Amino acid sequence: MNRIRLFAVMVMATLAVASQALAGDFGTAAEAKAMLERAVTAIKANKADALAKFTKGEGGFKDRDLYPFCGGADGNFTAHPKLVGKSLKELKDKAGKPLGEEMYAVAKEGTISEVSYMWPRPGSTDPVPKVSFVTRVDDQVCAVGYYK
Repeated sequence: MNRIRLFAVMVMATLAVASQALAGDFGTAAEAKAMLERAVTAIKANKADALAKFTKGEGGFKDRDLYPFCGGADGNFTAHPKLVGKSLKELKDKAGKPLGEEMYAVAKEGTISEVSYMWPRPGSTDPVPKVSFVTRVDDQVCAVGYYK
């Protein structure tokens, strides 16, 4: 009986370590929200510089799968690793949900809202649940998303 208990404890410990290692590969909700708050501060200090840093992933604005992205008053991305100049407002998730429209609708200055949608993790094509924290700063709608 002691061998079975020992084996069970060893399996549970191995699973706990493995799940912590995997969780470290992806950003958390708290980290995404904190990055959005830093992005807001950066935009208020120097909008052009902040948008450039977001796009390049510089200044602490790229952490694993976390990065800020923004869209301007015209609905186009002003900051994103790959989509600058394309329409954020017309963006749909992999299930057809108009997530860009929802982001623009919920974005309010001084408030952080959440938009849920389906999007593939980096390196995958299978959509999984993702949530973006969204706010408005000046004429920018900005967000940072994390995978659930």
